Amino acid sequence: MSQTIEERLNELGIELPAAAKSVANYLPAAETGSIVLTSGQLPLAAGELTAKGLLARELDVAAGTLAAKQCALNILAQVKACLGSLERIARIVKITVFVASAADFTEQHLVANGASDLLVAVFGEKGRHARSAVGVAALPMNAPVEIEAIIEITPEQ
Repeated sequence: MSQTIEERLNELGIELPAAAKSVANYLPAAETGSIVLTSGQLPLAAGELTAKGLLARELDVAAGTLAAKQCALNILAQVKACLGSLERIARIVKITVFVASAADFTEQHLVANGASDLLVAVFGEKGRHARSAVGVAALPMNAPVEIEAIIEITPEQ
């Protein structure tokens, strides 16, 4: 991909949100060696959840997919705040997607596609990643999705 990540985001019509501040005793993102680890990111936009509730109870797969996409945008916002630029991202290594869902819901992987598809759209092959999609009983603030990431970075120049 010859264009910058910022140019690619603009081409896709995507504006990154402001990185949310942590509300407890943790870092939203931590750099160590050649990786950045993000804390779990909720589908927040302008300080509010974009959706609330359980998949297969209050929300359908389409709503969950959009929530996962917002989580991925928030991951990028946190990485940019941590590193100062998205250009240091060498590749997305892995995401873990937690989906708050009814006990009989089995389509967590489809919800996770919202984040995976966004990352590949933005980064191309560098966005292809390993992934886990896990159903959980509840998430903070009644969020339907929470995602954390492991990202390989290049050395600071």
